[in-house]
Amino acid sequence: MEEQRIIGDFDTILSEDKVWKIGGFPLPDGTFWEYREPDAVVIVRNGILYVRAALSRQNNQVQILDNAKHMYYSIDPVKVPEAGEVSFELQIRARSQNTAPDDLYDGYVSLNLLDFTTGAALDFFAGNDKYASVYAILPFPGIEVPPSDKTRFFCIFKEDTNFKPREFNTYKITYNRANDEAVFYLNGVEIRREQNIPLKLNQFTIALGIMTEKDLSPEGSVSVHGQTVIAEWSPITVTTMEGAKAPKKVESGE
Repeated sequence: MEEQRIIGDFDTILSEDKVWKIGGFPLPDGTFWEYREPDAVVIVRNGILYVRAALSRQNNQVQILDNAKHMYYSIDPVKVPEAGEVSFELQIRARSQNTAPDDLYDGYVSLNLLDFTTGAALDFFAGNDKYASVYAILPFPGIEVPPSDKTRFFCIFKEDTNFKPREFNTYKITYNRANDEAVFYLNGVEIRREQNIPLKLNQFTIALGIMTEKDLSPEGSVSVHGQTVIAEWSPITVTTMEGAKAPKKVESGE
């Protein structure tokens, strides 16, 4: 059985208590680290969420807190079918100013599917002239990741330039719990398949972000130097299928 719904309602984005909220993580001292650029400009027009942010936020101690600069979380996570698959599809346009040439990780726009019960993340990152798909299990602050006799934490990026730079592209991620498999699609073509995912993923919080990915130096954060990132996201189409088989591989040109 297939069920489809649209998660958007960006006209409610300022309420931060209906469909979307500002992302972040609780800290050990009881405070909350917000992924919020204080001077971000937010526009909702024709159903599209537009955010322009001059990057300023930094964290000198925790890498994950330094990476995301401005991010929205879906308030209600999407539950994964026990014996089926779930897919997320949307359009993203990314443009930036004063980012380093040919360096995606100096400032980009993201779709993040975050499972806060396992630490798993399935992502797309889009920049001015390059994009990446991401498969990870991460040490999110305050999240207990199950122990493993293999590599417990990892983040595998795969970059490519075969997309429409600075224009809208269609991104889709499908996760099949029964098959322990995630498939990434760009503009309708499969570009990556991850098999033998070591954990059963349970639910996904959808995150829409403006981010960097710069390793902390011994002196702290080096992720901000005057960049501006302009992000646009369409509503997300979420499709769940109980008892779904592994998705057929789609070759370029089919």
